[in-house]
Amino acid sequence: MSTILIKNIRAVDAKNDVYTDVFISDGKIAEVGQNIRLGADEVIDGTDLVLMPSLFDMHVHFRDPGFTHKEDVLTGCSAALAGGVTGVLAMPNTKPPCDDPEIIRYIIEKSHDTGVDVYPVGCITSGMNGSGLCDYNALKEAGCICISDDGRPVENAEMMRKALELSKENGLLVASHCEDLSIINGGIMNKSEISEKLGVKGMDRASEDYITAREMILAHSVDARIHICHVSTKGSVEMIRFAKSKGVKVTCETAPHYFMLTDKLLEKRDADYRMNPPLRTSEDVKAIIEGIKDGTIDCIITDHAPHTSEEKKNFETAPNGVVGLETSFAAALTALYHTGEITLKMLVQLMCVNPRRILGLEIPAIQPGKTADLMIADLNRVWTVEPDKLHSKSHNTVFKGMTLTGKPLVTISKGIIRYDDRN
Repeated sequence: MSTILIKNIRAVDAKNDVYTDVFISDGKIAEVGQNIRLGADEVIDGTDLVLMPSLFDMHVHFRDPGFTHKEDVLTGCSAALAGGVTGVLAMPNTKPPCDDPEIIRYIIEKSHDTGVDVYPVGCITSGMNGSGLCDYNALKEAGCICISDDGRPVENAEMMRKALELSKENGLLVASHCEDLSIINGGIMNKSEISEKLGVKGMDRASEDYITAREMILAHSVDARIHICHVSTKGSVEMIRFAKSKGVKVTCETAPHYFMLTDKLLEKRDADYRMNPPLRTSEDVKAIIEGIKDGTIDCIITDHAPHTSEEKKNFETAPNGVVGLETSFAAALTALYHTGEITLKMLVQLMCVNPRRILGLEIPAIQPGKTADLMIADLNRVWTVEPDKLHSKSHNTVFKGMTLTGKPLVTISKGIIRYDDRN
């Protein structure tokens, strides 16, 4: 395996922010310090650049198997690497749903040589239809570390309670898509004066808030962990903050579009701005940012959800979802770091450390002995998001045409350069 020497770089992890050299050998960080003089197969000049642990996105949809015209494991991993991501949780709403150990093994095997650690999420219920619980021990044995029926909630509360109870025994994280389908009732965007103006059915925020509260009550009743997916409302942030203060074992995530954008964009009647949960209001955006700053929100994810341009043509009938793997770091820098809302070390915590900690994986740090899963970024590179240049098969991004500041330049996975955009 080749060696890499990174010279004169600002190295930032959750605890340190220093200027240093870093030597990588045999897939590991071998030495960190000033003026390293070891010979290397590749020498990278890190002047004016930043070295960080690579990102881990604990909420993506790779559409494989069953919907590979939108994305597959290989193109999803390519998009991940272009975004500085070397690890993902891949959600189970594939076709067939990921409720069988064979599907878990298929996804892991297909991702083996990509440079991205893909952890398939198993279903909570068979077929994701709420009819019965999956065989969690079999899923775990195949390589599953998390279960979810993401894309829909577990409608039966007792079934969800039982899954949470079993999670204490099998060690699998339970992640919940918090949405009451009876409240949604066919809504396609945030319920507000804008949905009324457009004449389309809206999604009432009570849908998310109600199931968020339900999941935390159920988890606390059996003293289990619960992870709340893609938080978008002020109410959910406030309830999670309160639950944490009372000792509920809850963690949660949000995505860049929820702390940057509002439902005013839907006035364009462009389905690329539709996702689930939907873009909310400026009050919700402010609450999400406060939740990030005070630690209520643990992770920034993408909910990377590819759909083809043909599928997204009709505003009212298009499927919900947006891609995000290649823009998440830049979006977070633009909205949170460059505005002074959070420090770079906090960003590392949110996008690199906390997801791995929640999942029980190796905690990344830039220190000898750690796996060399790293990203080199230019924090000040200004670039415009051009959808047709994305590595994903699908280009349904909410950031199309937007100017962002900051970009991953090099992604290193286990000591191998897997993405290089320095030129």
